[in-house]
Amino acid sequence: MSRMPSLYIPHGGGPSFFMTGERKQRYQATENFLRDIQKFLPERPAAILIVTAHWETSITSFTGGENPSLIYDYYGFPPETYTLQYPANGAPELAQHAAHLMVESGIPAVVDPDYGWDHGVFIPLKVMFPQADIPVVAMSLHQSLDPHLHSHIGRSLSPLRDEKILIVGAGMSYHNLGNFVQQAPASYAFHDWLDQAVDGDWAQRCEQLANWHHAPGGLASHPRQEHLLPLMVASGAGSDAPGKSIWRGEIGPTCIGAWAFD
Repeated sequence: MSRMPSLYIPHGGGPSFFMTGERKQRYQATENFLRDIQKFLPERPAAILIVTAHWETSITSFTGGENPSLIYDYYGFPPETYTLQYPANGAPELAQHAAHLMVESGIPAVVDPDYGWDHGVFIPLKVMFPQADIPVVAMSLHQSLDPHLHSHIGRSLSPLRDEKILIVGAGMSYHNLGNFVQQAPASYAFHDWLDQAVDGDWAQRCEQLANWHHAPGGLASHPRQEHLLPLMVASGAGSDAPGKSIWRGEIGPTCIGAWAFD
């Protein structure tokens, strides 16, 4: 059996994948990529551990419920988008196992038995694995938003990849919603930089990604880094083999991407 990769993927814009008209068309290329995600995997995952950009905690947390509820944390969308369902099972034992791995590495972690799955979890998974037949655990970001810490969190979770667990960092590699169109040119420069930043061994990736804010187009692409930090976790869970770009596309005038780590 080949080891599961860790992935960083775009989770989309709210529920846009499940809408109609111009909004859906803008995200169609992203949806097409996510629908084909299984071609990047050696086999069907036993479970999925997904890092969401929409949950920040003082201690890194894992969802521990058997059947977590959905959190519709998007606003101003059509009523039908608030009835979307994703009835996958939770994986309480995986949540405990992941938290234990982190604690063994010296990083505090807890299991939250009550927290649900926000749209950074259920929206991309509904596209990637529409049958909802693979157990899921969601993981928070640490509220410090420290890039080095998130790389080390990924490293502590890396053994899960030998257990057929797919580690997914779900964010957006461009996330300047307040200046979406005007900063579009910067998004291309930043993605060129990201391709180079992940093209190194573990330590090199850790250091490069920690300096994202000095990169061409970095701050223009991310006024706040929460949507980029799942990339640090995915990279941290990878080996010393260079990361690789598995997709680059566009959302309107802006560049967006995804990367995999062996």
